[in-house]
Amino acid sequence: MRRKLTISIDEQIYNALYHIVGKRKISRFIEDLVKPKVINEELELAYQQMAKDSLREEKAMQWSEGTFEEFHNETW
Repeated sequence: MRRKLTISIDEQIYNALYHIVGKRKISRFIEDLVKPKVINEELELAYQQMAKDSLREEKAMQWSEGTFEEFHNETW
């Protein structure tokens, strides 16, 4: 789904984008530059693969429950 975003930029930058990239291509150009900085598809894929590893997930759950128990039993 596409969403509309209004941004303000310096006039010189806009004119350069308009001249170099083209009027109807500025949004896509900016999206292509920004996407790798804010969406790490490889990281998401790695998390999906880790979640499928049931043995690893079980060990992670045991570790987190043990950590909680240690914290719960601490005297303050």
